[in-house]
Amino acid sequence: MVLVYLFVFAVALLLALILTPFVIRLAYRIGAVDVPNRRKVHNRIMPRLGGVAVYLGFVAAMAVIVNLTYDRQILGMLLGGTVVLLLGVVDDIKGLPPLWKLAGQVLAAAIPVYFGIRVNFIHNPFDGYFHLGWMSIPVTMLWIVGITNAINLIDGLDGLASGVSFIALMIFSFMAMKVNQNLLISLLSVALAGAVLGFLRYNFHPAKIFLGDSGSMFLGFTIAVMAVMGLLKSVTLYTFITPILILGVPIFDTFFAILRRYKNNQPIFAADKAHLHHRLLNLGFSHRRAVLAIYCLALVFGLSAVFIFLRFS
Repeated sequence: MVLVYLFVFAVALLLALILTPFVIRLAYRIGAVDVPNRRKVHNRIMPRLGGVAVYLGFVAAMAVIVNLTYDRQILGMLLGGTVVLLLGVVDDIKGLPPLWKLAGQVLAAAIPVYFGIRVNFIHNPFDGYFHLGWMSIPVTMLWIVGITNAINLIDGLDGLASGVSFIALMIFSFMAMKVNQNLLISLLSVALAGAVLGFLRYNFHPAKIFLGDSGSMFLGFTIAVMAVMGLLKSVTLYTFITPILILGVPIFDTFFAILRRYKNNQPIFAADKAHLHHRLLNLGFSHRRAVLAIYCLALVFGLSAVFIFLRFS
């Protein structure tokens, strides 16, 4: 089984490594570039569309996984992820109003829900289970859209969102097997982690390409859906805490961003320079050290999730 994990990881990693230089050239050619301004940290025009390389690496590895273990819900995840990717590609090239992106994310989130990927019931430690019924639809969609935007919001420094996602995915892979022997989600997590690591070769500081909205939204969406498939279908106290801790950095950064904007009477979608990575830069951290510090924080959150589950479940 170890060889299967290594093979799936290697397929995704190598394809992302090979394809990313082609995506860089494509981004320049079609104008999918990020132009510097006073809100952004970088000071030169950078190609976006990184999500295309990650997506293709992941899909190639997914083809291997489907030959080993198939679940109809994979199709729901793939279709929804493709919609989010295409939405991000359009945004990377032309730019989309925030409400249009939100509408596209809601549409994409409805696809896996239609395929049965839902948080179905919540465990009450005092009185059995509470079945969510129709409420499973909005609860699941809120989770998916929320995590999609959380990963998107932390994508502010070279390699930050991709590195944090890689850490989360490796821990998800371990937990999926440990919680309910879910080989499918464990392998899918490893596959996406491999694609992310291959892309990170070009995305870490100094970056040659950005994830773009195509990449950050695709990562957030796919991680959120896999969390429901692997850990959140039936929510006990521990399986509820686990994905929140694993994704602690983007979740808490987004939570405080919403509070900050509400307090300052700003629109929720308004951009600012008060995220965690901006604050570290203001404290004197270099670009690279700020990213590595947040990697460490993400790892602490993830290992805490593993400890809590193993200790108390």
